Amino acid sequence: MKTVLITGSSRGIGRETAIYFAQQGWNVIIHGFRHPEKLESLKNEILEENVSCLSFCGDISDPSFVDEMIKQSLLTFSKIDCLVNNAGISLVGLFTDATVDDWNLMINTNLTSVFTTCKNIVPHMLHHHEGKIINISSIWGDAGASCEVLYSTTKGGINAFTKALAKEVAASNIQVNAIAFGMIDTEMNAEFDEEDLALIKEEIPADYIASPKEAAQMVYHVATSPAYMTGQVITFSGGWY
Repeated sequence: MKTVLITGSSRGIGRETAIYFAQQGWNVIIHGFRHPEKLESLKNEILEENVSCLSFCGDISDPSFVDEMIKQSLLTFSKIDCLVNNAGISLVGLFTDATVDDWNLMINTNLTSVFTTCKNIVPHMLHHHEGKIINISSIWGDAGASCEVLYSTTKGGINAFTKALAKEVAASNIQVNAIAFGMIDTEMNAEFDEEDLALIKEEIPADYIASPKEAAQMVYHVATSPAYMTGQVITFSGGWY
């Protein structure tokens, strides 16, 4: 039985991804920070699928927490087949209003966390000569979004990190890919009112906003894709960008 670790899985894409992997028979390691009650609810739902589940609550930008989370996970499951770096935050506002603290929080949560998880897991995958790493990105990491300069910067960094690491570990049968999501119906987009969402929907050729479950299916698709697919930033946007 395979095992997946999904960071930022207490809600949204992460939560649906954890449930979907469990439904496919994977053991699941889940992580959250500010919503321990949602994490506990998710764990109970996963256990109903007759798979094993470990749950960790802590700051993903703290390297010592990440070290301990992965150490405990490996003691329990002995192997992590897939890492999904999903943890992330957004900040909408004018660049001129952003502070150094905003910048550091965004970089640490969205980008440093990817470095830290991979730093811990890549040696383990190298030892087993196999593994999948999926980094959750955004279309704004390529196109850039007005009033989301900090967020766009971190996602662009994830894209570059993905391509570079993939080249480094490809010969060791480790695949590293990113998924650049467009508009997904999650709490992260709760700041948009119905009028805003209607305008966005008009711009999407597919003519609808994707559900977190569709996003989860895409993550699983990449996790089970042939080994020859690596170093890719795969856009999942309904043709938007």
